[in-house]
Amino acid sequence: MIPPSEFWLSSGHLLCDRDAAGRLVATPDLWRAFLARPELLPPEEACDAERALHAGLLAEPLRAVAPAEIAALEDPDARENWGVFLGFRDRVAAAPTLEAAWLALYRGDVAGIPPLFLQMLTHLVARAALEGEGDPFVLRAAECLFRPQRAAIHQGATLLADEEVLQARAADGGFGPLGRLLEEAGAPPREVELEVLSEANGPGYAARSDAHDLALDIAEGRRGQHGLARALERFIGHVIGETVAIAPVPVIEDAAWTWHVGLDAEATAIANALWQGEAVGQARLARILWLGRLDFADTARVLPRAAGRPVYLALAMDAAQRVRLKPQNLAVGLPLLAAGEGA
Repeated sequence: MIPPSEFWLSSGHLLCDRDAAGRLVATPDLWRAFLARPELLPPEEACDAERALHAGLLAEPLRAVAPAEIAALEDPDARENWGVFLGFRDRVAAAPTLEAAWLALYRGDVAGIPPLFLQMLTHLVARAALEGEGDPFVLRAAECLFRPQRAAIHQGATLLADEEVLQARAADGGFGPLGRLLEEAGAPPREVELEVLSEANGPGYAARSDAHDLALDIAEGRRGQHGLARALERFIGHVIGETVAIAPVPVIEDAAWTWHVGLDAEATAIANALWQGEAVGQARLARILWLGRLDFADTARVLPRAAGRPVYLALAMDAAQRVRLKPQNLAVGLPLLAAGEGA
């Protein structure tokens, strides 16, 4: 089993404190890690005011920044960027935990927040959700919560590979026999060599977890298929606060199909069309890579029309074989009563 403290070190979870429930509490050092990002480091041509602002925040990351300090920046792009970062910082800091901040952001309005910041926050809360998990197939599946993937159907396998790693390998000329993982719509296929997570190399997952260089097979009956179900269970339980059981299913055969959540934009569109009785072509149906059935352990907070009924989950690739799992769809799409509502 993997020592639970030794995966995803790049998330920054070691720069956080934890509350009694194991949820993350940001520290000044975590905000310093944000400030050390290349996107926030003052460039060589930055004015003295921007350099002073950055240095002041490194010394005291949560200090109040007066509007005059932003207005004093010479570069209009810098003024905009710092305003966006400080707005994000203040919204996150206003919540008691990072998990609460994540929920508040996605159940509110994330317009104007750079995707990078949201990805970093999701990485952190996913790391907390997987605390203590020792199954490498669950952990690799959970990478999909915060890392875009590229899909390939290959010799009976349904493979997910990290898109950024694939792009880097292609740029380096690291071609090999796996095949078509980098195929762009309308472009000639290219092959990239990538190792697939297996029983043999699984024990080494922790040591290489921050490299994101293992592909995952989520085909029916494979450990990755069940790993994704378990990863979603852990995330929903920790971040959303609901105990659920998720089991992979090959198809949805339910005359009383009541509720579903697409885990990405493509799956949402396909599932919506099917639920509404529309005809969906086989080529588009083939984009569905994974289906699951979710059942709540306690229906006290479930909407009455969905109580006692399964919730179906779907994950798909788009026309370019990209997979963009959106965990925020679970935060806003599960049939839960709003806070304060009764069943």
